[in-house]
Amino acid sequence: MATEVVMPQMGESIAEGTITRWLVKVGEKIERDQPLFEISTDKVDAEIPSPATGVLIQVDSQGGETVPVNQVVAYVGEPGEQVGGGSATAASPGAGSASEPASPASTAAPEASEAAAVADAAASESTSLSPLEDRLRRFSSPLVRNIAAKEGVDLAQLTGTGIHGRVTKTDILAYLETRSSTPAAAPSAVPPAGQGRPVGGFQVAAYGADENVTIEPMSKIRQITAAHMAYSKATSAHVTSVFHVDMTRVASVRNRVKKRFLEANGTKLTYMPFIFKAVCGALRAFPQLNAAIDGTNIVYKKDINLGMAVALDHGLIVPVLRNADQLSLSGLAQQANDLADRARTKRMKPDEIQKGTFTITNPGVFGSLFGTPVINQPQVAILGIGAVEKRPIVVTDPDGADALAIRTMCYFALTFDHRLIDGSDADHFMVHIKKALETDPWKELETYL
Repeated sequence: MATEVVMPQMGESIAEGTITRWLVKVGEKIERDQPLFEISTDKVDAEIPSPATGVLIQVDSQGGETVPVNQVVAYVGEPGEQVGGGSATAASPGAGSASEPASPASTAAPEASEAAAVADAAASESTSLSPLEDRLRRFSSPLVRNIAAKEGVDLAQLTGTGIHGRVTKTDILAYLETRSSTPAAAPSAVPPAGQGRPVGGFQVAAYGADENVTIEPMSKIRQITAAHMAYSKATSAHVTSVFHVDMTRVASVRNRVKKRFLEANGTKLTYMPFIFKAVCGALRAFPQLNAAIDGTNIVYKKDINLGMAVALDHGLIVPVLRNADQLSLSGLAQQANDLADRARTKRMKPDEIQKGTFTITNPGVFGSLFGTPVINQPQVAILGIGAVEKRPIVVTDPDGADALAIRTMCYFALTFDHRLIDGSDADHFMVHIKKALETDPWKELETYL
């Protein structure tokens, strides 16, 4: 008997997932636990393994489709085995594909007729939907509910684009943008591609009819990142402070021990574990940077969970080092490298990208001197690390004489939420990190010397 392949629930608050691509074709053999397809959710991208050994005999949901958790998306069985139900691989000629863009005619239905149809359907929907479908229709993520509560929006009045009308982050942010430009306007659908959004009373088009363009849909993770960044800029009062940090001491110690460190721990020793360690010490000294804002309350986080931004081909993900202040340098190196590797190979677990309290991003690996990163909500600060490189620096000897020296330097840029953190607090925090990196003896590495 064929084995059902269902959309897994990748976290407690996840109600749906988008199939990004199938890794096995219909008719091909597959082993149990072999990656079968990739999904993207509000929390994580992941490869989903096959629940059984056999042949992929039917696919009911194609790449690009968003389906609720626990819905059957495919079947694995014996060669030639038949299963009941329709298959997306043999859709009727009149059926539309979820990955095909809607035609202009299909999006131009009269609003009044559409509203009437929605109203008629709503009256009988509660009795026609299954308990799971009804839950999914009414469900919104904690972030969406938080935005709605803060902005005074009744989610029941919005028509969502998620599964069964679920209101997504993109929906509520689009509504808030429309409301800010026309306060009396009712919630409206996102404008068709190319027409842009109304900004300050003007319609800003993404492209003209005579332009030579290529249009690709955003990946799920890119959509989420875009909505989250726009929300953060609209929420926090962003200020950035930049410090020049002398990494010569760290570079010297690292160069001396990195070979033995790799042999003993099976992982590379980069600059990041030193920075993680220094940041943990600073967060303990300045707990207001390890906090969040809840209305008019300040929520101080007792755990120090460091988020580290990892660049992917299709977007950005922030794995979290839990209780980072309790880890040694070798522990930080091992966990950070493991999380980064699994993030790039789509083997992250949902709880490994949640509950971060402070984020560190490292654009310096690409050559950037420094940047002004956007705060990862609901956190109140993020630290950007620039390129670590040798530079000519003026140094002063004990007698007060100045001289030029070649030092290994790096710019550290702290973006903080000025609603909670004053400039003096941010600068004291950065001085603490600078002092730790420039003077800490890193005694735990003596065993590798």
